[in-house]
Amino acid sequence: MVIPFSRRIFGGVPCFCACAVEAKLEAIPERANPPSNFLLEKAGNSIMARSNKFPCSVAMSNSIDFDACPSGGVIGILPQMNPEQALLDKNITLPPTPVAAGMYKPMMISGNLAYLSGHLPILADGTMLVGQVSVDCTVEEGSVAARQVGLNMLATLRVGLGSLDRISRVIKLLGLVNSPAGFTQHPLVVNGCSELLKEIFGDDMGVGARSAFGVSGLPAGAIVEVEGIFELKE
Repeated sequence: MVIPFSRRIFGGVPCFCACAVEAKLEAIPERANPPSNFLLEKAGNSIMARSNKFPCSVAMSNSIDFDACPSGGVIGILPQMNPEQALLDKNITLPPTPVAAGMYKPMMISGNLAYLSGHLPILADGTMLVGQVSVDCTVEEGSVAARQVGLNMLATLRVGLGSLDRISRVIKLLGLVNSPAGFTQHPLVVNGCSELLKEIFGDDMGVGARSAFGVSGLPAGAIVEVEGIFELKE
């Protein structure tokens, strides 16, 4: 069967809320209760394609990352920020580039990917933010430490690449939070780093996949450690 699509026009730009799909579907039993985000949903005795999560008008007016209705009406293309200019506009100064303290390289390039080793919350004067979150510092202070880690990561990337403008997007972050057993707010701590990268690279390109979890200790007692993978422009 062919599942129809709906079409709306906003500012002269066609916006397709669901693509036409040709598929062979089996009847859904009455007891079936597909999740709310399922691609197909039952309406009476027929199967219909769900519309996207946000109405097109809302997606366009609020600049939501919404592939069906991106800014300008070009499917799959969102505006990309200039990272170096973003640093200037936000008056952000990067700290000195961290020096490797062991048998590893701070950054390794393979193909079009830049891999960063774990970075720590080292301040510009060389001191480090240390302690266990929820014991020696608050979640908010842990988030500030994670932001400092992000600044150090950017410093490593700039020195290694020559310019942050060579980066096309954030691919993946892994955050380790120095915390006791039972602590569960690791993502809130790592958000400090994630939010910084979002500021610099944009709402879409600055947000990638991520994992965040707790550990019983980190080098020199650091509050948080983050490593990352970044995609480079061709």
